[in-house]
Amino acid sequence: MSESILDATNPRLPAPYERHALEALLARHGSPLLMIDCDVIRAQYRALAAALPGVDLHYALKPLPERSVVATLKEMGGFFDLATSGEIELVRRAGVDPRRCIHTHPIKRDVDIRDAIRFGVRIFVVDNPDEIGKFVRHRARAEVLIRVAFRNPAAAADLSRKFGCDPESVPALLDLARRLGVKVAGLSFHVGSQTPDPAMHVLAVQACNRLIVQARAEGHSLSVLDIGGGFPIAYKAAQLPIEAFCAPIREALAALPHGLRLIAEPGRFIVGPAGTGLATVVGRALRDGRWWFYLDDGLYGSYNGQLFDHADYVVRPLRDDGSRVPAVLAGPTCDSIDVVKEDVQLPLLEIGDVIVGHSMGAYTSSSATDFNFIRRARVLAVNEQAQAGAHD
Repeated sequence: MSESILDATNPRLPAPYERHALEALLARHGSPLLMIDCDVIRAQYRALAAALPGVDLHYALKPLPERSVVATLKEMGGFFDLATSGEIELVRRAGVDPRRCIHTHPIKRDVDIRDAIRFGVRIFVVDNPDEIGKFVRHRARAEVLIRVAFRNPAAAADLSRKFGCDPESVPALLDLARRLGVKVAGLSFHVGSQTPDPAMHVLAVQACNRLIVQARAEGHSLSVLDIGGGFPIAYKAAQLPIEAFCAPIREALAALPHGLRLIAEPGRFIVGPAGTGLATVVGRALRDGRWWFYLDDGLYGSYNGQLFDHADYVVRPLRDDGSRVPAVLAGPTCDSIDVVKEDVQLPLLEIGDVIVGHSMGAYTSSSATDFNFIRRARVLAVNEQAQAGAHD
């Protein structure tokens, strides 16, 4: 869990972060570090809320399940998207109202359902007959959303490959739920992670619109549509501003039947830009005409997203004299695959110099390992207290 570096006076650490401030963090806390800026989380949340008015933003915990993130979004009136009992425990300890949470994992053990219901969650997600059947014993205390699949090869991760039913299967699932006495509150979808444009969101909303109209005509009282996440952030490649990205989605949502509760599940968009990785050069060697700089963080640590999440983080040296040499940035483990960047141009770094990684808040610490018994980066929260005079 993240530590706060703030004392009672709440010192600010505004971006762009000055070199001396980052060096002070490393001197105090050691290396490697992953710094999470709660002011950036606030700004990202506000931007998405403005771009999707009337949509309840349920932060999906899996990209960065940290106490500081939960506390910040709770203060802003945010909602939460949970998928595991561990995530339930995190929001419970943070004092989150369970009525502001949904459980969206399509495949669950009965103990997972019971843990969530015991906490107070009432809305779950299903995508097949067996999952609907699991709620027969819980039908007095739970209702479900049927997750619909919309394949999206353009997304960094096509989540409909693994979850969701075909749109044509929705009527049969609704009828099964009615026969079993399981209440279906609505539909959900997720068009994939880091999707490059809103076209698939729009197509999915329009398809769900037709399904909801059809279902209501057949006596099913659907009242919720969950449009998932996938809102992109910029790594090296530029992305549409979130207002422009969401404009056609807003237009599609406006055509939905009146009275629907609208939900979204942003994760990466909220926390990705808030993370700054700090790794230290612990060794160097001149190999085949290139300088290899060995860091205390790598692919088995915070940079694992380059393998698992298709991310391409922007990195820079904290000390830069303007000179350049051909270089490789390597991680600390004994595995040869542990290389962060190949064929980059960097100053001739020395042992003790620092590499800064940008937009490393999502799917970094949450999926890091302790391979080789090398400790993962410490997570530190800055700017946890909102700036005086700021309006959330």
